[in-house]
Amino acid sequence: MRPPTARGTVRFKQRTTPSRITAVMVAGVVVSLLLGGCGVRPAGVTDAAGGAKYTLSDSTPAPTKEIDNFTWAMYAEPFSLDYAYAFDYPDNTVLSNVCESLFRWNADLSTSPGLATGVENPDPLTWVYTIRQGVKFHDGSEMTAEDVVASLSRHLDPEVGSFWASSYQNVESIEKTGDYEVTVTTTRPDYVFNASLVGAPGVVESATTLEETGKDYGNSKAGVNCTGPFEFEQWEAGESITLKRFDDYWDPDLKAKSKQVTFTMLPDATSRINAFQTGEIDGGFAIPSNAIDILKASKDAGSLYFGNDTSVQSMVFTNLAGTFQDVRVRKALMMAINRDALIKAAEQGYAKSTDALTTRSVWKDVPAGTADQAFDGLLSTPYDLEEARKLVKEAGAEGSKFVFATASLNAAFDITARAIASAAKEIGLDPEIQTMSNDKYTTLFSDPEARKNVDLLVTSWYLSSTEPLEMYSVLRTGDFSNYGGWSNPEFDDLVNSAYSVQDPDARGKLTGRAATLASQEVVWGPLYETVTSMWLSKRITGADPSINYMYFPWAAQIGGR
Repeated sequence: MRPPTARGTVRFKQRTTPSRITAVMVAGVVVSLLLGGCGVRPAGVTDAAGGAKYTLSDSTPAPTKEIDNFTWAMYAEPFSLDYAYAFDYPDNTVLSNVCESLFRWNADLSTSPGLATGVENPDPLTWVYTIRQGVKFHDGSEMTAEDVVASLSRHLDPEVGSFWASSYQNVESIEKTGDYEVTVTTTRPDYVFNASLVGAPGVVESATTLEETGKDYGNSKAGVNCTGPFEFEQWEAGESITLKRFDDYWDPDLKAKSKQVTFTMLPDATSRINAFQTGEIDGGFAIPSNAIDILKASKDAGSLYFGNDTSVQSMVFTNLAGTFQDVRVRKALMMAINRDALIKAAEQGYAKSTDALTTRSVWKDVPAGTADQAFDGLLSTPYDLEEARKLVKEAGAEGSKFVFATASLNAAFDITARAIASAAKEIGLDPEIQTMSNDKYTTLFSDPEARKNVDLLVTSWYLSSTEPLEMYSVLRTGDFSNYGGWSNPEFDDLVNSAYSVQDPDARGKLTGRAATLASQEVVWGPLYETVTSMWLSKRITGADPSINYMYFPWAAQIGGR
């Protein structure tokens, strides 16, 4: 799906911990949990009826009044506000309120019109978009087809090096065919392209702004000039980003109910949770898992909500020429990890085990029977140390060394890394832990040189649309995000053929077959699915607790109670 010059940065947004002491204490019991498979459970963790620790909410109570401002916690600073490089949680959490795409991704993960009011597909190679009229950029200029062409065309420009260029892999031309009409022509049928336009690949920026700001576009100095309900006001590097309400916003239903929103960078989880409890910070997404039960008890301070997600925590085998060249070794490492115990230790139970690299939610447009077939065909790797040791011995890999890259992102990440390393030792492998800074760890996903001496890493990979093919396309031969260099001609043919299939059911069947092949080869090792979590202080309400916040102006919904 991605050529070598295409998108690439980290897909992680792990749970963080309210205390470094807590991280160490919990990590201390990981070995017994993961290797012994016992029923030990961290203090304070209790299961609700039926074993579920949370229930999903579609929305939060509607606001009753406008407010002057609210503050939002961020675990890290955005890499850029340039949509071409907005590939991670911090970037898109902010950008989704300032810049808009041709289509919207709704809380239930459905799609609706955005800056495009409609699309036609008159033949397999042509997509015709009707552009919404009367939309203004934040500088007061009106959006036209020229702006759409200029914005989308950046993904084709090798000088830009868009992280989302893979979405445009089959695009031949992008042309203005009317004052408010844009036509995209592809070299081959591509029925995944249109689905990608709910996110960064579909963002529209002023053509004039792009030309005037040049390489400064999207940085802390130049900011952006888009069409969203909030406009860029200030970026204090390392501290905060401030947006202000755009009063000429085109959609009255999503006119911002707050005059201002400030995103505060709080990488330390303890500080973040304390700020939630004291009311210093009004809200945040991806609540540290070790703090969820604490915040649940802080009812006077605010409320916790859980919603739809598309993220899967996985091991990525980045070197298939070394210790992990034999699929039996990859399978053995998966079988050496007690994933249910890992979820309890690392995520405090706020996740669920999976054998898939996608969540079921991204298969929503595929008939249930076809989705069932796809998931049923996946390799199951139940916890079995004896069998895992046997596989390692059969592969002649006993004592084999490998470099496992990790970073102290948070407690869940630390615990997961320790658990994987312990499991590897238990089955006769010799892991060398290479702990990196958070920034350096991020480069592993965008710089092949940074991965040169790395054999294994962990990621939380989210999909940006309800198209499961988005996941499996990155595992094709030569793809930018095929970090291990895996190659399987049959898999490539299935994925490439699926792109050309218009019918969701038929496309889903091909995707399912590709998923089975990748699963059997254990190209990536899925560990568990996460859930979108959100905290709102008692003074604000309105946002939807859904992963769609990455590409929907969620902050415009927030007002006073």
